Amino acid sequence: MIGLDAAGLALLAASLLATGVIAGVLAGLLGVGGGIVIVPVLSWLLSASALDPEVTQHLAVATSLATIIPTSISSARSHRKRGSVDMTLLRRWGPGIVVGALVGGVVARFASGDALRLVFGLVALAVAVNMAIPKTLTAADELPKSKAANGGLSGFVGLFSSLMGIGGGTLAVPIQSAFSVPIRTAVGTASAMGLLIAVPGTLAFIWAGWGVEGLPPLSLGYVSVPAALLIIPATWFCAPLGASIAHKVDQALLKRLFALFLAITAVRMLYAALG
Repeated sequence: MIGLDAAGLALLAASLLATGVIAGVLAGLLGVGGGIVIVPVLSWLLSASALDPEVTQHLAVATSLATIIPTSISSARSHRKRGSVDMTLLRRWGPGIVVGALVGGVVARFASGDALRLVFGLVALAVAVNMAIPKTLTAADELPKSKAANGGLSGFVGLFSSLMGIGGGTLAVPIQSAFSVPIRTAVGTASAMGLLIAVPGTLAFIWAGWGVEGLPPLSLGYVSVPAALLIIPATWFCAPLGASIAHKVDQALLKRLFALFLAITAVRMLYAALG
């Protein structure tokens, strides 16, 4: 990265590998695609370099989306083997998620770094509160039947997940839970939704960052290729471990873990945006 000597680059590489391990486990455990860890860590690491602060959050979000592509594949395969991916819901929500993710990447071209941090912090904090309360908000006993309702829900998940640089779990898990979907099925299905968010979102961020000045070497638009290549192997191999743990952990504990990680990262992002 810009402004780092050999020792600094080695430390950065080790930090990215460690981030990938943690993100991979959480991807399988919580269905979040790892972005809930990758975005704030990358944002902090990039801010420590000599990069323009206006591009660091865009780089963190875009690079996170790129790493989610293989991570979500690995996690979804593990969950599907255990029968916890709802393919009917995935087909119903798929088009809306893809369109929402594309729109999110396009919108990011015109959004400031602090605007992206604010979106991340506010949405993540709201979800954390909902997941942490003793009785999770329940909207209905089953998911809506109408195409308009499903299009709105899936579009919301795709749009804000793309803007936040996260997989589908952060939003799709609590939304599914609100419609009485069992938590393990919600997590497994959300892990598959991560791929539908990450591919179009990554492509849109590559377009949005193409030709932008001040980006680090070997970047594709806003995607830092070296950072992605360091994170991806760790997330790929560790996601199945998280998926295995998810099927052994008490459901109430799983929700509390989900809420805790969301709250921590949300507060950090809000502080960065407003401080």
